[in-house]
Amino acid sequence: MVRPEKIRKAVFPVAGLGTRFLPATKAVPKEMLTVVDKPVIQYVVDEAMDAGIEHFVFVTGRGKGVIEDYFDIQFELEQTLKSRNKNAELSLLDSLQPTAGQTSFTRQQEPLGLGHAVWCARDIVGHQPFALLLPDMIMRADKGCLKGMVELYEKTGGNIVAVEECAPEQAHKYGIVGVGETLEGGFKITEMVEKPAKGTAPSNFFINGRYILQPEIFKILETQERGAGNEIQLTDGMLKLAKSQDFAGYHFRGQTFDCGAKDGFILANVAFAIEREDIRPAIEDQLKALLAALK
Repeated sequence: MVRPEKIRKAVFPVAGLGTRFLPATKAVPKEMLTVVDKPVIQYVVDEAMDAGIEHFVFVTGRGKGVIEDYFDIQFELEQTLKSRNKNAELSLLDSLQPTAGQTSFTRQQEPLGLGHAVWCARDIVGHQPFALLLPDMIMRADKGCLKGMVELYEKTGGNIVAVEECAPEQAHKYGIVGVGETLEGGFKITEMVEKPAKGTAPSNFFINGRYILQPEIFKILETQERGAGNEIQLTDGMLKLAKSQDFAGYHFRGQTFDCGAKDGFILANVAFAIEREDIRPAIEDQLKALLAALK
């Protein structure tokens, strides 16, 4: 097998309105809401960096300029920190700062769905395979989800979709894949079904918001008819691509927090806080007391 082309670019669709977090998202993009002390988007970018991604492509919308500012150098802040000898804070900012030319931003002028947002990145990505990370989903595991996907991709090529197991009775809520031949770290995908009717799901493996896709998806999305919600659906595009290219599922075995939902966002804050040695001692007893008081 010819070694597949390296995954160098990742797309982050960050144009969503975040209506589930109003009124906060009236002024603050949902991707900039903080889990402990970092914006949600930073966790997702960190995952991409850990997987070897070299270029970060953000598909933005109106009111999302603060995301671009966040990934830029803030001269006044850094000068103030230097003058006050805040070296630890300076080191932290430096470790999170992409280098010049590593970030690109493009606009999705209309909210026409995930498939359309991906298509908006076509000229920046070019004709090469790329990663796609949904910014609402942040992961916790010994090995990053995208890093594991890249490892599988380097063995199989093609397209990779990260999947997790859900309770079978909950399968109708998700995009579900069919399970084929076992691979190291995953399996070949035989079919993809978006929110199957109860009792008809081909498995209980659901797509969790991480993808590695070949560039042919752009041509498909360019002429893709609108689907559910009158939007251009990425799943519809992948189904067409699967007719000519292989898809594999990477079985992610960590924890995923949907920070686009209030419960997932709160759970993420608790989970990431209690694993911090500088925070856990201050909150552990209080959390237990809060839970006890609710009984």
